[in-house]
Amino acid sequence: MSISSRLLCQKTWEKLTCIKLLGKGPKALSTLAQPKDDRVDDDNDSQTEINNESTKSESFTNYRFIYPEFLPDPNPLYRQSVREKLERMDMLRRRSVLSIPEFYVGSILAVTYSEPHAVEKLNRFVGICILREGCGLRSSFLLRNVVNGEGVEVRYDLYDPAIQKIDCLKLERRLDDELLYLRDAPLEYSTFPFDMEIETTVSQSVPLNDIKVPLKPLPWSEKWERKDLKGIKDIVVNERRRKKAAALAKPWEKYDLMKTYRETIPEEEQNEIFSDVHTELRHLEIQKIILKRKHMLQRSKPTS
Repeated sequence: MSISSRLLCQKTWEKLTCIKLLGKGPKALSTLAQPKDDRVDDDNDSQTEINNESTKSESFTNYRFIYPEFLPDPNPLYRQSVREKLERMDMLRRRSVLSIPEFYVGSILAVTYSEPHAVEKLNRFVGICILREGCGLRSSFLLRNVVNGEGVEVRYDLYDPAIQKIDCLKLERRLDDELLYLRDAPLEYSTFPFDMEIETTVSQSVPLNDIKVPLKPLPWSEKWERKDLKGIKDIVVNERRRKKAAALAKPWEKYDLMKTYRETIPEEEQNEIFSDVHTELRHLEIQKIILKRKHMLQRSKPTS
């Protein structure tokens, strides 16, 4: 028994030494054993992969502006990867039923909403988008208009199943990310007709409306002099409020890279998110283009 065990140990030791000697030679599948042409092919493949990744990231650069609700909350306390993926699936299903157009803060929208107490069970509200916030299924937007001489604001959840239709009557952007200061502006800057027709934009880029709105005299709903707003013209306050606004100003925040990092989603994570939903979103965009062309053809036909 002891002799047989010694023979087995000797055989295994010989096999191990043979394997070590073979391992010292050039491997057939390693980069050392490959000829120069194969290495050039590998370099070309890696270069094409890098080019494909760069073109893919470039195609997703506008998605964070067109579909900001697909990006999760940058605060890690509110992050949960499984919930975010499930929400994105629900958002895509909702978009397959409801056509949600591209819009920004400053665009004029018309929302048809199912209202059980309305005459025809439907209510249509037209207004300018003064705020867009939230992420995922909790994303919402705020519309403002003037009805019977009074400012009216209606907040809608973007993926509310009660919304029947969303039309972007005028696609444009403003100088600021929110237009809440229209509450303290003259009413003509928030007045839009309810029978307004859709304005078609010819340019590929979204037009920028650089209008500056004057404010009414004090009091205001907020202390607008403390915010760095570009769309307000000639803010006039007394000396005490001006000094306090200057003391509370934080001009160094625009150089704070960590604050920008904390308030945004990294580009790599954006590309990963939009690559998952790119196919479905592209399919929905093609359907929108087809419907838009049909609508333009119907409008261009002469009525008998």
